[in-house]
Amino acid sequence: MKGQRKQLSFREKLHEIIFEADTPVGKTFDIVLIILIILSVLAVMLETVPSILQRFPDLFFYVEWIFTIVFTIEYILRLWIVKKPMKYATSFYGIVDLVSILPSFIAIFFGGLHSLMVIRALRLLRIFRIFKLANHFRQGVVLAIALRRSIPKISVFLFAILLITMIFGSIMYLIEANSGGGFDSIPRSIYWAVVTLTTVGYGDISPKTDLGQFIAAIVMVLGYAVIAVPTGIVTNEMMNTSSKDINDITTQHCQSCSKVGHDKDAEYCKYCGYSL
Repeated sequence: MKGQRKQLSFREKLHEIIFEADTPVGKTFDIVLIILIILSVLAVMLETVPSILQRFPDLFFYVEWIFTIVFTIEYILRLWIVKKPMKYATSFYGIVDLVSILPSFIAIFFGGLHSLMVIRALRLLRIFRIFKLANHFRQGVVLAIALRRSIPKISVFLFAILLITMIFGSIMYLIEANSGGGFDSIPRSIYWAVVTLTTVGYGDISPKTDLGQFIAAIVMVLGYAVIAVPTGIVTNEMMNTSSKDINDITTQHCQSCSKVGHDKDAEYCKYCGYSL
């Protein structure tokens, strides 16, 4: 065991620097990383401004590849440090890290995709861990638990909404098909029902007959209930989430399974049993 620890000591040190923010070096690394992410996102945005791009035509190309190379090296290091690279690669942050560097390489073969690098902004979610905003982290856990528990109820609700839009769309097609309001097919009528029920109201399709306008008014009023129900479901689940589900949760990162959310006094990962 001692020999194994000595052999992995360098990787463990890198793990403390790259994945943890408990040490000054680790926190400094994360802050520098956050600054680089912000600068890279700003560079992508500024590149879309024609006047700036004409003034510095080659600058953004080199800046983009400098950031891409830095983030690629960081991603490779993260995969090498953890015990199970696929666990990290398929985790939320692992997928975000990968997607943030892929556009530059894909743009070599398919131009115009480099603008997708703004997805790097998702990496700024690490700021909650870096600056020890543990309370915000715990609230994020509460929201995640509530959303996960709400999935069955929301799925049933969305299925009911799908049926409602199909029914109202079909009715509006029968009523408005020859009125010139744009209800020339059932799919377009269902599109109108979705737009109206969600209170978006583009106005590109509108009923012309009195009966059609009456039904439209019913759909509009029903739209307020559509907005309120999912909110109520998630809110109820958040209120039912007990404090024991999130009490004393830390942001410590497991080197083996790349999971976070361990208890403060935990010595082993509660997901895979690896020593913390």
